[in-house]
Amino acid sequence: MIRRVLAALSLIAALLTAAFTPGSTQALAQERVTVGTTRAIANSVLFLGVEQGLFKAEGLDVEMTAYASDEDVAEALAAGATDFGLAGFTATAFKFAGAGTIKAVAAQVREKADYEGNDIVVSNAAFERGQRKPENLGTASFATYRLGTALHYQIGQIARVKQFDIRNVTLKPQGSLAEIARAIATGTADAAILPGTEARALLAAGEARLLAWYSEMDETQLGALFVSSKATETRRATMEKFVRAYRRAAGEYAAVFLHNDRFGKRVTNARTREMAAKIARYVFPGRPLDTAGPTVEAGIYNMERDARLDLPDIARQVAWYQSQALIDKDIEARLIVDSSFNTSR
Repeated sequence: MIRRVLAALSLIAALLTAAFTPGSTQALAQERVTVGTTRAIANSVLFLGVEQGLFKAEGLDVEMTAYASDEDVAEALAAGATDFGLAGFTATAFKFAGAGTIKAVAAQVREKADYEGNDIVVSNAAFERGQRKPENLGTASFATYRLGTALHYQIGQIARVKQFDIRNVTLKPQGSLAEIARAIATGTADAAILPGTEARALLAAGEARLLAWYSEMDETQLGALFVSSKATETRRATMEKFVRAYRRAAGEYAAVFLHNDRFGKRVTNARTREMAAKIARYVFPGRPLDTAGPTVEAGIYNMERDARLDLPDIARQVAWYQSQALIDKDIEARLIVDSSFNTSR
């Protein structure tokens, strides 16, 4: 009897040790955390972190839900449908964050000088009419995603940098990136800003001309990891674990993907191909990995290695959205971020 009791106590002690050992895969129970996001290459850090077991090492069981748009992610998070949301900056997200419902706690990807992120393209017809440089787009028609999204903001920044009035630009909102690309291919819009993967497909088909990388004009943080304020209030320690694992995933992402050779070209190797194939399962479910993997690898964005938020840039974005009457004037950049997570600079 005594032997059986001692054996049971030994087993319990071993299980408890495993449960509280960092990185242990033998935790007694994984705590469930829900995340809303989109199936976009821009969210690769999250997918990589799940694949590499970085959240599991924190004792977290991550349940992801794919939404159709960044606005849908923000709305679901604000409604309490998820604990976290990883998405691009939008007027919708800024409104909810300004109201205190959600908060940005870590960075998503960004535009970085000398690194391809989004591309500025024009239709063949527009190019023949002389719209061959970004400064020639002052009266162009732009196919873009919904107003109040990152692509809309980037059009505004081209206008600022190239010193033309965005009010003279005709905006043609589309329902998807595929529809934006189609508008350029058919010539129903003069110009567009597109992720590199979509832009390169147009260029390869001879259906568009590349004017510039957006990063040649401006370095913009494209989005953030947002947390539900209610989740922070009720499960603070769990939310901190998730952010900690996400930041580690950002470091892993940078270590794998963010290397250029001496000519400034991104380095690809067996490791980048392996990780891109894993990410592709989330971004392009059902597509053959021999084509989906290279698409992910070619479309990788730059990102801060510790996923720190760029507060000055967020302030610039908030001010622009306010200038376009897309968010209220009383929203302040400091209200967007929960700095207690120590993920801003």
